[in-house]
Amino acid sequence: MFIETETTPNPSSLKFLPQRAVMGQGTREFASPEAAEASPLAQAIFDTGEVTNVFFGSDFVTVTAAPGVSWSDLKPIVLSVLLDHFVSEAPLFAPGTAGGISVPAEDDMMVEESAEDADIIAQINELLETRVRPAVAGDGGDIQYRGYKEGVVYLQMQGACAGCPSSSATLKHGIEGLLKHYVPEVVEVREA
Repeated sequence: MFIETETTPNPSSLKFLPQRAVMGQGTREFASPEAAEASPLAQAIFDTGEVTNVFFGSDFVTVTAAPGVSWSDLKPIVLSVLLDHFVSEAPLFAPGTAGGISVPAEDDMMVEESAEDADIIAQINELLETRVRPAVAGDGGDIQYRGYKEGVVYLQMQGACAGCPSSSATLKHGIEGLLKHYVPEVVEVREA
């Protein structure tokens, strides 16, 4: 088995491509060792002691190194963990943890949306799904819609995109410009 790696715009994160599906659908982010207990793979990566975030995409795993950790030291360790996991065909999530089930929390939305904005919200979500999410996934991350109110769209960056030095520019200049162009009601994009 061969696992490719790609750099991401976030110098702390590296994208690992195992040449097979990782998540059947959706994404999953683990921002702490406690959260990683739902997945033996995420837990094994956190067990290196040199990782602050693990993100599962459709066909990739993005790992964020702790401050001061060199990728030249960490990369072979993560590759070894990934190889062991995929060669053994171990489950991605621990049985009985419901780790593979993603149910948004009721407080995931930043604002209370108006029913009058349903068409605008549908347009925003379509653009996010068809244009933004594929591009962000290419950089080892994901973006989640968190609400719309009075012309302001609230988004949350995940994976390599969370904490990336260029994420503010991506939100403000890339995503905001795209949404303003196609949905004139959008006046601003803010990070949730």
